[in-house]
Amino acid sequence: MFQKLYKKTLDLAGHAKASYYLFVLSIAESSFFPIPPDVMLAPMCLANQSKVWRFAFITTIGSVLGGILGYLIGKFSFEYIEPFIEKFGYMIAYQNAVNWFYDWGFWAILIAGFSPIPYKVFTIAAGVLNMAFLPFVIGSIIGRGSRFYLVAFLFRLFGDRVDFILKKYMNIIGWGMLTLIAIGIVLINL
Repeated sequence: MFQKLYKKTLDLAGHAKASYYLFVLSIAESSFFPIPPDVMLAPMCLANQSKVWRFAFITTIGSVLGGILGYLIGKFSFEYIEPFIEKFGYMIAYQNAVNWFYDWGFWAILIAGFSPIPYKVFTIAAGVLNMAFLPFVIGSIIGRGSRFYLVAFLFRLFGDRVDFILKKYMNIIGWGMLTLIAIGIVLINL
C-alpha cells in the first residue's frame, strides 16, 4: 500500500507543473496554509536530483512572497484573523513569536525558518508589531532560504540512499506514522 503511494508521490513530484504547485504552496504556507512546502520540496528533490537548487530557489521565493503577504495581513487586518489564530490553536505560538521579537528583534525572523513555531505565525506577528519591512524581507530570505537550501543539499548529497531506505522500509514507516497519528488523536481528545 505505502509503496504504491510512495511511487505516486514521486511521479507527481516529477509532473510538469510540480514547480508551479511548489511555488503556490510556498506562498500559501507562509501566510495562512498549515502544510509546509517541504512535503513537496523533498519528493521533488528526490525525483530530480539535478534540479534541487532550482526547487530550493522556487520554494524560497514563494515563501518570502507569502511571508510578505502574512506581514501585510498582520499589519492591516489582524483583528479579522485573530479569531482564526485562536480557533486553529496558534495563539500560544503567536504569543511566543511576539515574545521572540521583543527579545531578539530581527534575529527572530532569521531563525523562524528552523523553529517549531510555524513561519506564518512569525510573518503575521512581524506585521502586527510593525517590524521594519526591509529587515523582515532580508531575514526571511536568509532564514527560509537556509532551510530550503539545506533540504536541497541533503537530498543532493544523500538522495539515492534516502530513496533506497524509503523503498525498503516504506510499509514500516507508513504504518508507524499512522499509528503515531492515531495515538496523537486519541491523546488530544482525552
